Amino acid sequence: MEKEKKAIETRGKVALAARIVCYAIALVYFVILIIGRWVFDAQNAFYIGIDIFNTTDAPNVWLRSLSYIIFLLSLSYIIRFILKQITRLLIRGKALIDLLCSFIKYIAVIVLLFAILSTWGVNTTTLLAGIGILSLIVGLGAQPLIEDIIAGLFIVFENIFDVGDIIVVDGFRGTVKEIGIRTTQIEDAGGDVKVVNNSDIRTLVNMTSQLSLAISEIDIDYGEALEHVEVIIKDNLEAIRKEIPYIVDGPYYLGVSKLGASGVTLRFTAKCVESQKFQVERDMNRQLKLLFDRNGIEIPFTQVVVHEAATNKKKVAVRKEEAKAFVDNQRELTRGIGEDENQN
Repeated sequence: MEKEKKAIETRGKVALAARIVCYAIALVYFVILIIGRWVFDAQNAFYIGIDIFNTTDAPNVWLRSLSYIIFLLSLSYIIRFILKQITRLLIRGKALIDLLCSFIKYIAVIVLLFAILSTWGVNTTTLLAGIGILSLIVGLGAQPLIEDIIAGLFIVFENIFDVGDIIVVDGFRGTVKEIGIRTTQIEDAGGDVKVVNNSDIRTLVNMTSQLSLAISEIDIDYGEALEHVEVIIKDNLEAIRKEIPYIVDGPYYLGVSKLGASGVTLRFTAKCVESQKFQVERDMNRQLKLLFDRNGIEIPFTQVVVHEAATNKKKVAVRKEEAKAFVDNQRELTRGIGEDENQN
């Protein structure tokens, strides 16, 4: 366990160091790109190589290719970072921005590929026409990918669910973390993330579209006067609501839910946002237990009743003949009923 923890910490440090190095390289590159025209000579091969806005052929194609990589990937990252910050200010519409970020990432890679090929002298116009024909052929065999993309667009534009919503897909309940071009990521309460292809999301329940119902059931002893308990509940419902700030509407007393083996079950409900549903249920259970304790209302628990064997034998002996007569009578009355039961 300790080794795994150290390994995770090491990977985290390496990833952080890699990000810092990338940020530093990008920062130095943009500084040189901006002030280079005043620092370097107009015929400087180094500056011509990194200046992607210079339409003349670069004397160093490796340097120009590296410049395209840094510029386009950095620009893509900056745009996506700004869009992510905007999502923090939005209540709805986060899914649309997530989808836009996915498009930007893929488009940046495609543009980068064509820019590098152009730098190396490849005729990108002919290549683009060839790719168009190839994509048509590949598209016929990539129907699942196309289905995922189209399904993702419908999810976003029809506002079926959004980032931050709590949904249930195929029995998996969790919060939508990201809606991408191909997949949707859902994180449950335990931190496990389920990745679902957009085209596979055919039936779902959006738990965030309206307030959820938190239900609390608690038993009272059969010996308690029900009317007395109900009056105490009536006088304390408002106090319970004040103790549970997550309740939006309620709580309400719905009456006797069932007559159990050892007690009378009372049901209470309250409306709240889905993300607080289970916490509200736990808080209601606690407040009702405290309320019943303060008022001396007994909550039943499982009990074992032990009978003395001698007493039971005595009772059996007294009514033995009566029981035998009853069984014989029932046998006569039911003669012929169910005789072929074992044959079916």
